[in-house]
Amino acid sequence: MRTLWLNGMNKGYKEMPDAINYRYVLFLAATAATGGLLFGFDIAIISGAGPFLRQHFSLNDLSLGVAFSSLLFGCIVGSAVAGRITDKYGRRSILIWVAVLFALTSAATGLAWSFNSFLVARFLGGLAVGAVSLVSPLYVSEISPPAVRGRMGTLYQMSIVTGILISYCVNYLLRDVGPDNWRWMFMTGVIPSLIFLSLLLVATETPRYLVMVGRRQEAFTIMERIGGRASAELSMHEITASLTVQRGAWRDLFRPGVRRAVIVGFWLAILIHFSGINTVIDYAPTIFQSAGWKLDAALLSTFVVGLTNFAFTAVSFWTIDRYGRRPLYIAGSLGMTLTLLALTLAVLMGQFHGMLVLVLILAYLICFCSCIGPVFWTLVPEIFPNNIRGTAMIVPVLTQWVANAIVVLLFPYALHQLGQAATFGFLGAVSLVQAIFTWRYVPETKDRPLEDIEKFWAEPVT
Repeated sequence: MRTLWLNGMNKGYKEMPDAINYRYVLFLAATAATGGLLFGFDIAIISGAGPFLRQHFSLNDLSLGVAFSSLLFGCIVGSAVAGRITDKYGRRSILIWVAVLFALTSAATGLAWSFNSFLVARFLGGLAVGAVSLVSPLYVSEISPPAVRGRMGTLYQMSIVTGILISYCVNYLLRDVGPDNWRWMFMTGVIPSLIFLSLLLVATETPRYLVMVGRRQEAFTIMERIGGRASAELSMHEITASLTVQRGAWRDLFRPGVRRAVIVGFWLAILIHFSGINTVIDYAPTIFQSAGWKLDAALLSTFVVGLTNFAFTAVSFWTIDRYGRRPLYIAGSLGMTLTLLALTLAVLMGQFHGMLVLVLILAYLICFCSCIGPVFWTLVPEIFPNNIRGTAMIVPVLTQWVANAIVVLLFPYALHQLGQAATFGFLGAVSLVQAIFTWRYVPETKDRPLEDIEKFWAEPVT
């Protein structure tokens, strides 16, 4: 007898074996993915706090960009360190420390007594965000059977957009509570941090990491619970075979069979941010104010942005394992190109105001969150070999944080000094490059075991 995933919720999908313990897999994946909620909350909470920070600390465009990007520069360091130590200390252990750091830095940001102390607190918070952006998708990828790995991977992106939506709600609800409202906005981050910590305390380590460190019986027990004895025996054989090469040093990133994957991950990480998503997430109120909206209306519109982000990311849960990673990435990139072109034309034609701006921003966001965001965080951990995955993940995760920081730092300056048309036109051109790059160089990973994907990179380029 066979059963459909989640009791028929995915009507039309291929059927899955009864042996998979969906409830257990979902619990583990959702636990690790909760790190994405903290990720989304921390990167977006400053969007509503920004106008009040500008007033409180008397910030100009460049110093406002520094305030927004300080977290992201911390993310660069956090992701660089996490990739190495997660291969030494494990995925779960690092996530536990990350949850603690999230809670402490959320409180510290809200209590900041000067602009410099604010920047330090945000930078330290970035260490946690950077680490979770590497380790959470890695954990999800390593505990998920191939047949459901895509959908489990979307849970991470779903958590990110949930965190963004929550932060937008917090920003709007606290907008009128007094001159220190921005402090309470940041301090509410303690609550999801403690939830994340409590879930991690009852979760397990990933079986692939346990095999890497010689705890084979523990790994087998977890895999047996996930997919049954036969599946566990096959997985143990495949993982063991993939780990016959000694675990990864930095020089191994350049060996045949790894180098191509690293290059692909590197460019995907640059393109995803230079196509503009964090300018919308972080600076939505600024964009709407530049289109003539009042501050209250601009903050309320960010809730619409967050709700759209959440709803269409949920769509990817049903599409990523049906249509695959590559087609969704190409379609989403082309959609983003068209909407950014429309925004550019609206500026040039003097129509960049009112509901048209909101509609085009939402259309852009739909293309990203239903295709690009979930696929990136699912695809990147899939493409690297088992024995070097933690180290190799540093490259795209570190790169995407550098790209993110640069874009967020410079966006206010670009919007006001270069102009709206040039800014949106540049983002649209990068979106088109992203579509072409994916079509030419990114493999399809749907339904393929991680060990099988590893073999693909060793094949000759055609």
